[in-house]
Amino acid sequence: MQISKHITLAEATRSDAASREGLDNTPNATQIENIKLWAEKVFEPLREHISVKRKKDTPIHINSIFRSVAVNAAIKGSATSQHCAGAKSGKFEAAGDIETHYPDFTNKDLFLAIKERGVFDQLIWEFGDDKEPAWVHVSYAASGNRRQILKATKINGETKYIPFS
Repeated sequence: MQISKHITLAEATRSDAASREGLDNTPNATQIENIKLWAEKVFEPLREHISVKRKKDTPIHINSIFRSVAVNAAIKGSATSQHCAGAKSGKFEAAGDIETHYPDFTNKDLFLAIKERGVFDQLIWEFGDDKEPAWVHVSYAASGNRRQILKATKINGETKYIPFS
């Protein structure tokens, strides 16, 4: 099943943690609609932008989109994670962790493209260092997008989210 032009349901729900732990990672119909909304509003415009900039069709690597509540708990994700596609909040929202593997378009470029051009609720520079995030988290809500920009870092072994500057 296609979620969008470039994302299948299998890609959107792939989870090493679910496979390893034997957990169900199947979204319900509402969650699928939320994932489709994220793909339409965030992923596809971003992929098109990168492809135009690089002058060739340019895939974006998907690390994670959907996580069931059980999978999210297994990886010790936030209880309010938008990766659960509105499962707990009841909101129309979803999130994805994405990255690129190109010398001429890095994760930093991806982050900055979303920051400058994208519609998003949260944008997070995930770990890495001051020059390059390890990956980029971007979420979208059907209404009330906060355009919150954060940086994930480890402080005393705990993940902390600080304002991005």
